[in-house]
Amino acid sequence: MGPMRAAEAFLKELQETSLLRRVSRVQIDLYGSLALTGLGHQTDIALLMGLQGETPDQIDTNTVASKLASIRESKRLALNGDHPIPFSEATDLVMHRRAVKGMHPNTMRFTAFTDDDPNTPALDATFLSIGGGFIHREGQTGTAHQKCSSKVPYPFTSANEVLQLCEQHQISINELALRNELTFRSREEIRTGLQRIWTVMQECVEKGCQTEGILPGGLEVERRAPALYQSLTQRSAPMDRDALCVLDWVDLYALAVNEENAAGGRVVTAPTNGAAGIIPAVLHYLQRFCPDVTDETIERFLLTAAVIGSLYKRNASISGAEVGCQGEVGVACSMAAGALTDALGGTPHQVEEAAEIGMEHNLGLTCDPIKGLVQVPCIERNAMGAVKAINASRLALRGDGKHFVSLDRVIRVMKRTGADMSARYKETSRGGLAVNISEC
Repeated sequence: MGPMRAAEAFLKELQETSLLRRVSRVQIDLYGSLALTGLGHQTDIALLMGLQGETPDQIDTNTVASKLASIRESKRLALNGDHPIPFSEATDLVMHRRAVKGMHPNTMRFTAFTDDDPNTPALDATFLSIGGGFIHREGQTGTAHQKCSSKVPYPFTSANEVLQLCEQHQISINELALRNELTFRSREEIRTGLQRIWTVMQECVEKGCQTEGILPGGLEVERRAPALYQSLTQRSAPMDRDALCVLDWVDLYALAVNEENAAGGRVVTAPTNGAAGIIPAVLHYLQRFCPDVTDETIERFLLTAAVIGSLYKRNASISGAEVGCQGEVGVACSMAAGALTDALGGTPHQVEEAAEIGMEHNLGLTCDPIKGLVQVPCIERNAMGAVKAINASRLALRGDGKHFVSLDRVIRVMKRTGADMSARYKETSRGGLAVNISEC
């Protein structure tokens, strides 16, 4: 997501500076985690598609393989879709795998050259991939969050401020989010956008349940969702008396999404691709197993999840390369736990408690993907995170919202834990499971 968005931004700069049609060569340099796990995460493919003008939400994923093959066979790339230039991954996509002190762990640099002076860059731009598809252009000041906060009626920077605003105005967290969103778009536009997100999540689960085979990348990991789906749909009545059968369905939803992610399918970044299965799994649980769920319930869930996710993004990180998997699966678990609690009628204090529980018990979670692929342990980890989110919500709903550790405090602890964590355990595939496959 991040690299493709960065390629899109670079193309825009080339257009704005009237350089696009003059470009004769483009070089991309990847650093840190992007270089170490880039091939496993399909960063190279995302960059090539992005430079051709594709975007994550519009690209036809069924055409990626043929487009990639065409680039590699011809050694030519159609910049922005209609300006062909020579392109060889061996020389034009450089992966710097050694850490550079002081550099963000997800750094990429785009450099464009023209025939006027083939050895001098006509334009270069460095982007940081800060998690969840969000990017930051090096040298720019201010963030989207800061710009939006200055316009909305209920600005907040902490969970405590959210709770104070809810109490002061006697509104729920999802209502607070909705009123802020109304600053930028109409209520109908918001509903349409939220329902589109939900639709893509449902389509992803459905495709994941129907698509059999081996996931790409060399680990020979077999898709498990189709067999599990067949098993669950063919169960006899006596087996369904198992009270924990619901968890099998939650596992299925999470596995289906993350197997699609591992195969390069379309997922909703929630808050990242590596943790994309948790929120859809909990939403499917809400829709199928909880009473009186409507489209509005789904929308409330997503609005609340967005509030919680924004707190992590602003005050800590949602990047596995910065803080480990606690910033991906941990944040997704926290978002889902709080959102489910709100959707089920919980108070703002119960929502805050559920979100805190969801993170507290993911603190220190490492990011150590085997072979750099988003498969092991990532796929199962989403299933575990979804189940944990549901349990966190149930714990909070059985209480009155009073608890010992606040969400703000656990977010600060998560950030410090990530800073203390060895780089080996932060999406580099140089520690943990990634280097101890035979021991697992």
